[in-house]
Amino acid sequence: MTSESLTVCKSLDDWLSYIESQHPSEIELGLERGASVLAKLNIVRPKEKIITVAGTNGKGSTCAMLTQYLQSQGHSVGTYTSPHFIDFNERITIDDRPCEDDLICQAFKVIETVRGDTPLTYFEFSTLAALWIFSQANLDYWVLEVGLGGRLDSVNMVDTDVAVVTSIALDHTDWLGDSLEVIAQEKTGIARAGKLLVSGVVNPPASLANTANGIGAVLRQKGTDFSYVKKGNVWSWSGNNVRFDDLPVPNLPIENAATVVAILSYMGLSPTKEALASLFHSAQLTGRFQKVSSEPLVYIDVAHNPEAATELANRIADFESAPIAVCGMLKDKDIASVMVILGSQFSAWYCADLKGIRGAKADELFTKLTHPYKQSFPSVAQAYDAAVAQAIEESRAVVVFGSFVTVTDYLEHARYLQHDREKGVPC
Repeated sequence: MTSESLTVCKSLDDWLSYIESQHPSEIELGLERGASVLAKLNIVRPKEKIITVAGTNGKGSTCAMLTQYLQSQGHSVGTYTSPHFIDFNERITIDDRPCEDDLICQAFKVIETVRGDTPLTYFEFSTLAALWIFSQANLDYWVLEVGLGGRLDSVNMVDTDVAVVTSIALDHTDWLGDSLEVIAQEKTGIARAGKLLVSGVVNPPASLANTANGIGAVLRQKGTDFSYVKKGNVWSWSGNNVRFDDLPVPNLPIENAATVVAILSYMGLSPTKEALASLFHSAQLTGRFQKVSSEPLVYIDVAHNPEAATELANRIADFESAPIAVCGMLKDKDIASVMVILGSQFSAWYCADLKGIRGAKADELFTKLTHPYKQSFPSVAQAYDAAVAQAIEESRAVVVFGSFVTVTDYLEHARYLQHDREKGVPC
């Protein structure tokens, strides 16, 4: 451990500031650095299996449903996801509860002690901390969400027992390539020889199966090995010589729910209809079409690319009247396509500037948005307050979306408003 970290790191915030300063790049794909440190940590694998989840969209929902199902069956589960909204602790949970500051600090201290001169990125530090914490806890299962891509993401430095690819779309093209074939190849790189790979990808690029076969993985694909059909408020799933009828439509995307059923079935866990129905009645995840208010009706969603925008459009199509949009996006996302998909779905657009060098200004969204009613605001909080005032007057819903940053800004504002209400301050 360096004398600097010994002196400076007294709290989790101290540690996070320290590890951010230890590598010049926020993102640097590759396994060598992390794997060299991992080898020194004496990690003990879970008693059952490691499940690693990659994909353009749907990773968080899939991880949440897997975690909640496994818990419901009496299993202990460590879950690693990213990014977080408010607190770093959200990334590392045991039995769906964020780990305490002290435990995470202890993990960082161990990693710092053994890494020597090996530079680690923020995400590599985080991943190693999660693996060490889960190892210490002697859990039944680990559910690990890939941060970026798959093959060269630091989560892939640990061999998985079950690999999952939820979806494939163009995103992070600077890092992963500018074609679906190349991106599918990168994400499928989390698979291992002789191990299960479940693909929830609709119309998968040929490179997915080719890569899986080259690795020697046991591939099971949506549309080939399993399928689902939605009818009204229920749906059915079939595959692996099993059929489940009249399952409740979940709050989380049904595409991912179908993939979760396949994972559980092909893993040999023999899920029952009753257990699945219970899961889909209760499964939830922050920022995934999450209802956060009833009066007025408010939903928050991290939708930030065309595939996620299409899912959001399908959700709000069932509203009695067109809702009001509160939207903020990052410059490096496909703003134009999102605006085309969602533009006409809302009665009004309240666009917000997002902070940071990647944050787009509201006026940048306007250039891609053709809508008769749109306003710009310097922050998500101001856009939200204005949207709520209009929603109450017109009896409409509000949907806050566009980025993890947008949802985080909303959550921070909601916390502030709640604090004021508790203090009796008029909002």
